[in-house]
Amino acid sequence: MLPSLRRAVCSAAVLLVPLAAPRLAAQPAAGALLTCREVPGWPRLAAGDTLGMVSGVAVDPAGHVVAFRRAGRRWESDTLDMTPIARPTVLVLDAGSGAVLRAWGAGQFAMPHGLTVDRAGNVWLTDVALNQVYKFSATGQRLLTLGERGVPGRDAAHFDMPTGVAVAEDGSFYVSDGYGNARVLHFAADGRLLRQWGDSGAGPGQFRLVHGVALGPEGRVYVADRENERVQLFDTAGRFVGEWRSDALGKPFALVGGPAGTPWAGAWLVADGGRGDYFDDARARSGVVVVAPDGAIRARFSELGRDALAPLRPHALAVGGDGAVYVAGLRLAKFICR
Repeated sequence: MLPSLRRAVCSAAVLLVPLAAPRLAAQPAAGALLTCREVPGWPRLAAGDTLGMVSGVAVDPAGHVVAFRRAGRRWESDTLDMTPIARPTVLVLDAGSGAVLRAWGAGQFAMPHGLTVDRAGNVWLTDVALNQVYKFSATGQRLLTLGERGVPGRDAAHFDMPTGVAVAEDGSFYVSDGYGNARVLHFAADGRLLRQWGDSGAGPGQFRLVHGVALGPEGRVYVADRENERVQLFDTAGRFVGEWRSDALGKPFALVGGPAGTPWAGAWLVADGGRGDYFDDARARSGVVVVAPDGAIRARFSELGRDALAPLRPHALAVGGDGAVYVAGLRLAKFICR
């Protein structure tokens, strides 16, 4: 990245918008300015190592940052390369220094996409080229595989470019599926399909690119309906509850709930990946949007009216227990907001 672009994203500001619902914990008064600064030199890789695009990021129970990188593999056509990426694709990083604590996943993935870490520290991954969903231990031991390698489909045993996973407290999990299909599936902890819902379209319960899924504390399922430019809300049985949609929300790629005890408590952070060509159009608006539980836009990372995160193009988000925001996209960045 050019030095001028690097400087442009090192300091961003979030303008808080008035909110009628209960206030976010520890947030300044409405209209105040919350400064978010990128931590320079984070992450810290070994000499000669590069990330490539980072499609997924999460914070594990130990407070480490877990990232899913493509290591130089690019999505350049509708026919995806299924050759396994030779370098490790999963990096476990020290949240403070950004140093790599361990790395695994070499020779296992072809086009990394979603990453989730559950309460037990297990790492859930999706691969859109291999059409599979995986559960790994924290150290990289494969525990569960769903889907037939490289074979797309819409039945209970197949996916078509699955994008993400959300894990419930009882161990059951939801899969957003995804680019080829337009559905959400709910599985028991052992991988048995319990239910599914969704088809192509723009109505309630329909999707145009199901790009991510998350669970709220009130038992709702939040789905990033990317090309419909909205977040849809469902109950755990797949019944439509409502949606968030606004120009300020943009095009949701992923979302994460704010942890208790942080400035983001009670809110959602949404990755707006922007419009236009994701990889090549740096002018397309993108950013991180802070959304209240009622869907009102509370804040957005921006600078001087121009999107400070455009060179990053957010694809996934994570929030640490200290409130640090980790943004994965064309690269990986850590932001501290005060």
